[in-house]
Amino acid sequence: MMAVAGWPIRAIAVGLGILLLVAVSSSEILAEDRIGVVLMHGKRGKVGAGTLIGPLEEALRDTGIAVVAPEMPWSRDRFLDKTFRGILAEIDAAVTFLKSDGVTRIVVGGHSLGGGAALAYGARRDGLAGVLVIAPGHFPESRGFRKRFGADVAEAKSMVAAGNGAETADFRDIDRGDSRPFVMRADAYVDFMDPEGPLAMPENAASLKPDTPLLLIIGKKDHTFRYGRGDRDYIFDKAPSHPKSRYTVVPGGHKATPRIGKDEIVAWLKSL
Repeated sequence: MMAVAGWPIRAIAVGLGILLLVAVSSSEILAEDRIGVVLMHGKRGKVGAGTLIGPLEEALRDTGIAVVAPEMPWSRDRFLDKTFRGILAEIDAAVTFLKSDGVTRIVVGGHSLGGGAALAYGARRDGLAGVLVIAPGHFPESRGFRKRFGADVAEAKSMVAAGNGAETADFRDIDRGDSRPFVMRADAYVDFMDPEGPLAMPENAASLKPDTPLLLIIGKKDHTFRYGRGDRDYIFDKAPSHPKSRYTVVPGGHKATPRIGKDEIVAWLKSL
């Protein structure tokens, strides 16, 4: 693109292939290539100020990055009211909202379970500018989950097989380190907890679209980091190699990573 007297010049087609040179402002150029983030909370989380992802959401907005932070089906008030197909549809809606606001490049990310959902989305959708996984959480494929929740998953699967997947029952999940029952749809619980289901992060990382960069950021004191599921090789190294992908370890624990790592996240987004 040429420039005259500080104004860039764009060539546009007019009529029968005639080129017309027009001056455009730098703000117009920036509007043509605008990045936005779908930022998802963790399991039984909330949205808005004062939440775990609140400081990161504010930091992104302060730097001019468009953000939408929807309440997802695994929030404290909704837990757990949608199947995986419904989750994908809600993320699609958030992406569509950003695009309607003029965003041209979309990053889908989240904290804990939200990061796992972002990775699952990136494995199934083309054209993302990046996937952001913050302090990954929820590992249905792990030995511990299989041992704790295998019987509940089997019961939910039998309900689905009998055509009763939309019915609710008491199924167990981890809440603050302890397992206890929650009233959930059987089909949603299967998607949520099946070891071979759609939220298994190693498989989703391996299926990430090859042109999608990945940032996985985790705290040194995160329990998933200590037990190996936050190690570089468990998720990150399984994703297709990309020159802009990054694996980053920051101080702090699981809940603090969105806040402590916000500068690294902003820098990565600006590098895309």
